[in-house]
Amino acid sequence: MDSGSPERRLTVTERTRHRRLRQQGSLDRDRLDAILAAGFLCHLGVTVDGNQLVVPTVYGSDGGTLYFHGSVASRSLVASPDATVCVTVTHVDGLVLARSVFEHGVNYRSAMIFGVPRPVTDPQEKLAGLRCLTEQATPGQWDYARRPSARELAATALLALPLDEASVKIRTGGPDDGDGEDARLGLWAGVLPLRATWGELEPDPLLPEDAEAPAHLTRRTGTPAN
Repeated sequence: MDSGSPERRLTVTERTRHRRLRQQGSLDRDRLDAILAAGFLCHLGVTVDGNQLVVPTVYGSDGGTLYFHGSVASRSLVASPDATVCVTVTHVDGLVLARSVFEHGVNYRSAMIFGVPRPVTDPQEKLAGLRCLTEQATPGQWDYARRPSARELAATALLALPLDEASVKIRTGGPDDGDGEDARLGLWAGVLPLRATWGELEPDPLLPEDAEAPAHLTRRTGTPAN
C-alpha cells in the first residue's frame, strides 16, 4: 500500500479501509487529487424514496471540496438531510491479459468519496462551484460562454461534498502469472492499453459560416482526454 507523506495522508475510516487487494490501495492525498483532476464525470450513489440509485453526473474539485450537479440527491436530502452519499471516479488505463482467464484484470485509477453533501444556496458560491465544474471539463469555457443568469442559477441544483473521507485504489503493471505453471503454455500475455483522446470539433450546423472555434477548444483536438 502507498501511504504517501504523513502530512498528505488520507484518514482511514471503516468505510474507506482497504479490505481486498490492499496492495492496490493508497493513502496518498496527492493521488486522490490527481485522480479527481484527470476527470469530470463521477457516479453518485444515493437513496431516493427508499430506492438505491447510482447516477452519472459532472463534477469539479477545488482541492478541498467536490462540487457536482445533484438534482436527484437534492430530492433525497429534503427527506433525509443527514443522509450519506457515495461518489466514485474511475479511469480505465488498460486490460491486463494473462495466460489464464482467472488472472485477467484491469489497470485503473479510482477514488471513492463518502460524506453528507451540502446544497449550495449562496449565489456567489454557486457561481464559483459551476465555474469549477465547467473549467474542469473544458478549461477556458467559463470565460468564453455566457454566464448563468439569476433565474438559471436558481434552477440549478449544486451540491458540495468535503473530501475528508475518501478511498483510493490504483492498479498498474502486467499480469501476475509469468512465473507460474501457465507460463509453460506459450501464450501471449501483457497489457492492452486504453488511451482516450479528444476528436476533431463538430460545429453546430446553425453556426454562421464565418464563426471560428476558440483557441482553448482547438488546442484540445487530438490531445489526451484525461
